[in-house]
Amino acid sequence: MPQPFLVKDIALQSGTSVATVDRVLNQRGGVRQHTVRRVQQAIRELEQQRDQIGLSGRKYIVDVVMCTPLRFSQLVQQAIEAVVPSLQPAVFRMRYHLAEEYSVETLLAALHKIALNGSAGVLLKAPDVPAVVAAIDGLVARGIPVVTLVTDVPQSARCAYVGVDNRAAGRTAAYLFQQWLGRRRGRILLSLSSSRFRGEEEREIGFRQAIREFCPQLQVAEVSGGMGLHDLTARLVQAQLRQYEDIHSVYSIGGGNSAILDVFARRKRRCDLFVAHDLDEENSALLQGGALHAVLHHDLRHDVRQACLQLLVQHGAVRPVAAAQASPVQIVTPFNLPVEWAAHRPASP
Repeated sequence: MPQPFLVKDIALQSGTSVATVDRVLNQRGGVRQHTVRRVQQAIRELEQQRDQIGLSGRKYIVDVVMCTPLRFSQLVQQAIEAVVPSLQPAVFRMRYHLAEEYSVETLLAALHKIALNGSAGVLLKAPDVPAVVAAIDGLVARGIPVVTLVTDVPQSARCAYVGVDNRAAGRTAAYLFQQWLGRRRGRILLSLSSSRFRGEEEREIGFRQAIREFCPQLQVAEVSGGMGLHDLTARLVQAQLRQYEDIHSVYSIGGGNSAILDVFARRKRRCDLFVAHDLDEENSALLQGGALHAVLHHDLRHDVRQACLQLLVQHGAVRPVAAAQASPVQIVTPFNLPVEWAAHRPASP
């Protein structure tokens, strides 16, 4: 089948050279497999953007770099695909750099490559560590604006943070525990994917402060480092349930919720209240099945729109706008589940 895109457009989208793309398209070999996959992914991205690319207006190549479980990166991609067409006449073309287990070194390599190849901006979900701060500063020094998404890196030169007010989200979770559990004693299992993400840390701080204020009789047992991945999260939770017989509830900040529930079931332990974050397909099914009691969610489409507007301001394409407004926290239960997620209701046995 004839290739519908120019080689130079595929090269720009993939962040590789024209010669490399030509070798991949003509199957001449001599190209590393991960580069072949990147070129193939770039073609798929161009296919998704074909209708938008035909519009008049300036085009902005934006890199989306995220260290997050696939289920969340898919939510962000869906939000981007829904919002970007509404930003006409500006045309955004997204290059995705997504991984569930980015090491800091791999993340830095991706940001360094973007700095060398050039970009109209970077939407970044990354840990708040000194090396990432330096990489962001390096991008900005080259004229590439950076917007942090969902979790912030505030000491960097990033132009904006977009996402939920994470401390308010943590306090909201604590309020739910107060209302549900009343004066009950015991422990809440607090699960983080990693302590290096500022957004998760701020949710934890807000939660712990509010629990001390609302429910001083409750204690918190923490697990961290599961990265939202099933097996690793399960091992960490298993150790805590062995240690504490009085854990009766869960506040999951970092995901891996099916793994947490599996461990409770294997140990024949009851979970009286389970509050989680983000309304993805897995959490929607768990919520409808009664395994989760509430999900704290926020509008990713709002975040994406705010992020793109901030990039347009940096390029002088629109007038300066106010600082991005934090997304409000939404409490989702089985009774107010959005229609698009209610469609994922599992079949009755």
